[in-house]
Amino acid sequence: MRVTYDPEADAAYVYLTDRDLQPGRDTVPCSDPDGATGDVFADWKDGKLVGSEVLDAKRLLPNDLLAGAG
Repeated sequence: MRVTYDPEADAAYVYLTDRDLQPGRDTVPCSDPDGATGDVFADWKDGKLVGSEVLDAKRLLPNDLLAGAG
């Protein structure tokens, strides 16, 4: 797994595999117990989840994950 982060867009991408991604994605609305909401874009290949993009990443993801992003 690897993570990239674009601070200008405040978007992170979590790669779950090194395989090529196929075009198309599903938008999955999510919320935490405190009611904060966000969008996660799920990318699939051959029926398997291969990566996810998280918008508003600074608010939704742990700081240490973003700090280690390449």
